[in-house]
Amino acid sequence: MKIHEFLIPQLKQETALTLKFLKRIPEDRMNYKPHDKSMSIKELANHLAEIPTWISGTMDHGSMDLSGYKAPSESTVSEIIATLQKNSEEAMKALQKPDEAYQENWKMTQNGEILMEMPKLNVLQTIVMNQFPHHRAQLGVYFRLLDLPVPATYGPSADEQ
Repeated sequence: MKIHEFLIPQLKQETALTLKFLKRIPEDRMNYKPHDKSMSIKELANHLAEIPTWISGTMDHGSMDLSGYKAPSESTVSEIIATLQKNSEEAMKALQKPDEAYQENWKMTQNGEILMEMPKLNVLQTIVMNQFPHHRAQLGVYFRLLDLPVPATYGPSADEQ
């Protein structure tokens, strides 16, 4: 099996699960955050929609400089959903590379300092793909605190049994 034949279905699954969460966000709670140090629902949802761009950025470039990074800031749930879908489609295209491309080193820098460097496959598996369940779980906690039903992900949810 080629690497992209493993990663593309994984991305499709993570995107579908993320869409379930995004669709449950009430528009009137977009600014909710459980703590001053927490992201708002809007920021968290935008971040989830942004994650596939990290796949494209990893596969299409040799590095990323965080200097000047600006987080996305779509305003509505429908805009965030459209962004996730667009970014996921672009990421699937970026993944369609020969296995050798996944062995190339990739690095993250900030102001000329290397923050991390590793093969692209390691970046995708240890950093990027793990962001989906991590941030969906955060959103699930927000839902629970707001008494909203939490969607099932890899197994049943107490709200969907």
